[in-house]
Parts: sequence; structure tokens; C-alpha cells
Amino acid sequence: HCRICNRCVSRMDHHCPWMNNCIGATNLKSFILFLGYTWIGSALALMIFGCNYFFCNKESCEFTGVLVQLVRIMTVICVASILFTSSMLMNVTYGLMTGIGTIDRLKKKATNTTGNSAEEPISLEDVFGMKRNITWLLPIEPMLPDYDRVVGFSMPQRLLREGGENTSVC
Repeated sequence: HCRICNRCVSRMDHHCPWMNNCIGATNLKSFILFLGYTWIGSALALMIFGCNYFFCNKESCEFTGVLVQLVRIMTVICVASILFTSSMLMNVTYGLMTGIGTIDRLKKKATNTTGNSAEEPISLEDVFGMKRNITWLLPIEPMLPDYDRVVGFSMPQRLLREGGENTSVC
């Protein structure tokens, strides 16, 4: 359960202020892609700044006055962004490998019960979808192998829709 948005979230990892949403089973792919795209964009900007600064010998390439200050500020922002997103990507990778979300890991650490984990690693197919192809890198809804197993519950409407007339809901 998220205290910030007051909702129950299946396999909740944490509440993300940048996405203004809880990160859980159904949007973990979007969060990972958001971090990856941010990391790549920051690294690319940093490389462009570096190439212009170190390898451009023309007069038109020289940084002057306000432009020097802007490049310095953007460089600091890019480095901070790379460090932060790298940290978050490592955190998410650890969560996938151990099957323990961020909030659960912090709770277990506070109570010294980190060694007592019965969770299984989360498969990449449960996050990115069934087929390993270009759709893993695109911000589209994944086709999960077993949606009910991944999110941890079944909705009566879904059972009725997929089960036909022979399905009874209690």
C-alpha cells in the first residue's frame, strides 16, 4: 500500500516523485525505460559538450561569456543525472535479481531480516513482455505471459471475459 497516493499497488517497489506514480508490477518496464533513456540522454549531452570543448579548434566553436557558464551548469546537471540514474538502475537491477522491492528491502534492513527472504527473482519476461525483441526497448504495454500471476490477483471481469460462459465468480 502506498502512503503517498493511498492506493494498493501490486508488487510495489516505491513511489516515484519524478513519474508521480507508484512503481509496481504493471509499470516497472516504463520506469526502467525512463531511467535508461535519461541515462543515455545525459551521457550523449555530456559527450557533445566534451567534443565541442576539447576537439573543436575553429573560432566559431569557442565558448564565450554566458555560454561558458551554461555549459558548466549543464555539465554538472548531466553528471549528477548520470550518477543518480546509475544508482537507480542498480537498485532496480538488484530488486529484479532478488525479487525484493525497495520498500520491502528497507523494512527488512531495519529489522535485520534481510537473510530471511523467500522471494524469487523476477524474470525479465514478467517485466518487459514475452518476446525478446525491439518492443522491450519501446515504451509500450508489455504482453505478459500470465498477467494474473505477474500482478498477483485476478479481476472478476477479466475472468469472465477470458473464461467465457463456464466461468463462475465467487
